[in-house]
Amino acid sequence: MLRPAHRSVRLLAVAAATAVALTACGTGDQAPDGAASASASAPSDHGTDGTDGAHDTGTPSPPASPSPLRAGEEFVTVGVADDLPGGRYVPDAPEGSTDDYRCFLADPGLTSDAFVTGVQFLPANPAVVHHSIVFRVEPDQVGAALEKDAEDERPGWECFGGPGLPSKSRNVMDGLDAAPWLAGWAPGGRENLFADEVGVPLSAGSQVVIQMHYNLRVATGDAAADNTQVRLRTSSRTDLEPLRTTLLPAPVELPCAEGQSGPLCSRGSSVADVVRRFGQGSMRTIGGLQLLCDGDPFAPKAGATQSCVRKVRAPETVRAAAGHMHLLGKSITIVANEGTSRERTLLDIPVWDFDDQSARPLDTPVALKPGDTITVTCTHDAALRDQLPSLQDVPDRYVVWGEGTTDEMCLGILLVTD
Repeated sequence: MLRPAHRSVRLLAVAAATAVALTACGTGDQAPDGAASASASAPSDHGTDGTDGAHDTGTPSPPASPSPLRAGEEFVTVGVADDLPGGRYVPDAPEGSTDDYRCFLADPGLTSDAFVTGVQFLPANPAVVHHSIVFRVEPDQVGAALEKDAEDERPGWECFGGPGLPSKSRNVMDGLDAAPWLAGWAPGGRENLFADEVGVPLSAGSQVVIQMHYNLRVATGDAAADNTQVRLRTSSRTDLEPLRTTLLPAPVELPCAEGQSGPLCSRGSSVADVVRRFGQGSMRTIGGLQLLCDGDPFAPKAGATQSCVRKVRAPETVRAAAGHMHLLGKSITIVANEGTSRERTLLDIPVWDFDDQSARPLDTPVALKPGDTITVTCTHDAALRDQLPSLQDVPDRYVVWGEGTTDEMCLGILLVTD
């Protein structure tokens, strides 16, 4: 048994990898107050051992035409195959998997500081494109991205959780309070159009990483070739308020339901399986979430409902809120100052819909000050495993935080201005 002081030091080290894994999950539409037509789906779960609800709905329809440009805006289009011979990438899953996670560095050619005020994904091969996320790459991170690209013999580089670039955050909390992603897409997603008065700042010389998740259950080889593009809406205006994304994770500790059984219903066996599929970083994330949420990584409290309380560290105004769970999600809430006279509900989804993970603009932006609390609460239902077609061919398991279809997440997302 670790002595308390030594245990705290070790747990802080465990938590250091948590923010990296969490930046992979974002909402689809960034839709602050006043945004126009913002209703895209969030990135779906990153299933390596089954299909998901998004794929059960059929082939996505072609992307709609973008909204008209506003004053100071222009379009810049980048793609996953910008520098590849033949102008396409052929996904290839590792042995024993049907999923290929690749990151592609793309240069929007910014010669001066700008704001990103909208993002539209243009998936080229809907048979294999499962989801996509765009991350910001600051000028001093571009060299590291080029090195990762060069080290991988295939185009781009393998990136399951996130781009894997050196973090600019001083600590875990900074990484959660200012996630580097711009936007995400899943089947059914539409243009991400931000409100007139806000934008995500992008410095001159910055680039972006396009993370692609290809699922090769339907097509492989040349039939899976893809040249997905991303249309960035950039603005030269200097009066926009910087918009940032705050991630609010909570643990997932969901035992098998009554009547379910099997070796993976043991938490130890299930966690070992997650680590086998996704690497040691998964173990650090599972333990780190317990630390962040005042739990015990060595004796977590199991149950269908889990929550986490975070304290606001600097004044901020919440413009929109979203949640992210997988197929066993039942409900999610995000509440500011819960249990006090200043309680405000930022998000309340009593019946979780995996196919509608869009950000909800707040009718009235909520101003928060240091010391205020934000509580995210998720409820999952293990019994849904016996009802969903996507989970019929997978074994019962004790569910913890993870990227696969049979794993789960509890993630609140706030879109805020300072």
